[in-house]
Amino acid sequence: MNYTVSKKKFVLRIDEKHFDALEKWASDEFRSVNGQIEFLLAEALKKVKRLKENDREDDDKTPT
Repeated sequence: MNYTVSKKKFVLRIDEKHFDALEKWASDEFRSVNGQIEFLLAEALKKVKRLKENDREDDDKTPT
């Protein structure tokens, strides 16, 4: 069964030093920079309890 996740697209302007650090960190964890940013945002949202239990990343997948 295939799953898709609805994702919002937007432009992010980021300081070059921060991007370089994110790029290195993402590479260390075998992720793209975009994937690393998504991971960090999801973790931060969970930490401060800004997501409902049923709004977690894995639950947002719908079969295609």
